[in-house]
Amino acid sequence: MNPSVVTATARRVLTQLRHDPRTLALIVIVPCALVTLFKYVLEGAPGTFQRVGLPLVGIFPLISMFLVTSITMLRERTSGTLERLMTMPLAKIDILVGYALAFAAVAIAQTAIVCSVAIGGLGLHIEGSVVIVAGFAVLNALLGMSLGLFVSAFAATEFQAVQFMPAFIFPQLILCGLFAPRDTMAQPLEWLSDALPMTYAYDGLERVSATGTVSGRLLTDATVIVASSLLALALGATTLRRRTP
Repeated sequence: MNPSVVTATARRVLTQLRHDPRTLALIVIVPCALVTLFKYVLEGAPGTFQRVGLPLVGIFPLISMFLVTSITMLRERTSGTLERLMTMPLAKIDILVGYALAFAAVAIAQTAIVCSVAIGGLGLHIEGSVVIVAGFAVLNALLGMSLGLFVSAFAATEFQAVQFMPAFIFPQLILCGLFAPRDTMAQPLEWLSDALPMTYAYDGLERVSATGTVSGRLLTDATVIVASSLLALALGATTLRRRTP
């Protein structure tokens, strides 16, 4: 891995994002607005917001990072930028890690803002450490980033990239346990949810919110999220095809 190539790639992506106000709004404003909306929709049932608010703090960044990453990476592919990079004597890992590093920085900033709004502004109470909550939210955002990098290879237009939301993200959102406990689902759906990474993203934040302790199950959730992110990045690397100059 060449650190200078990784750094240059990350800096270029961050510069592009900085000059894209719509993307910045999607990253920063939309997750905060959605958490705030849930707060006041559930105002008559404060216990419900306390139960689902913290998991949503991690799930909304996952969703928004999935969208931003898939669309941004698709632009890189369709504009020819990625193809030109692949004609150069650069390792795939340098390019992919550069993209991942840039989006990781964005994910950390996004998580800090969303957690500040939810915990500081909306009065969301948590039993566990804020640091653990923020760490889990960052892991979830990185999972969304990794999945976005992977699925961008299967879209030809930005509209098609957005279509992956209902096809790829919404089923996970329904089955992760947010709307109904997983053990009350039909058995095949429960088995399917066990194979979906968002299940562990939700479960980890729910455990932090409810118990505040670092248990073996919490570490398992974190391990599955990290492994899923690395797998998605590895699969994304296979879609980067070397070009001959």
